[in-house]
Amino acid sequence: MGDDSDIIKHERIVFVTVGTTCFDALVRALDSPEVKRELFKKGYTHLLIQIGRGSYIPTKTNGEDGCVAVDYFTFSSSIAERLRSASLVISHAGSGSIFETLRLGKPLIVVVNEDLMDNHQSELAEELAERKHLFCARPQTLYNTIKDMSLETLIPYDPGDGRPVAKLINRYLGFPED
Repeated sequence: MGDDSDIIKHERIVFVTVGTTCFDALVRALDSPEVKRELFKKGYTHLLIQIGRGSYIPTKTNGEDGCVAVDYFTFSSSIAERLRSASLVISHAGSGSIFETLRLGKPLIVVVNEDLMDNHQSELAEELAERKHLFCARPQTLYNTIKDMSLETLIPYDPGDGRPVAKLINRYLGFPED
């Protein structure tokens, strides 16, 4: 009684996905001591980073240094379970990752990859941030975004019902109604 074995720590996982591309700038930003300390101060215990095709390898830690524990992997056949178990998701600006996370009701920080050429993804992330469904950052602003974020300000995303629109399109095209 009273020793450390009696204390059960509740894991609060930050899951990071970069998709199938290389996003070393995001992984490098997450590997900074300031970001790891800020996540720990916000109550998170673990940082799990999917590094994709990147060449930057973050430092694995066990979380005993006043920071979150850090682990990483390259690819997984499915990240759905990792998204479900996360307390916070930090993602690249791919629409699939964004909407999958929002449908699960998970708090989300989308980090725009400014190294991509025609970066239409930033428009989606910025629009959803303006609607308060997520936070939007760049690798160089990630620390401040985490420090300043208040999850209570986020508005749950409602995907809506697309059937009326599909019905209208079908009618316009002359398809029979179901």
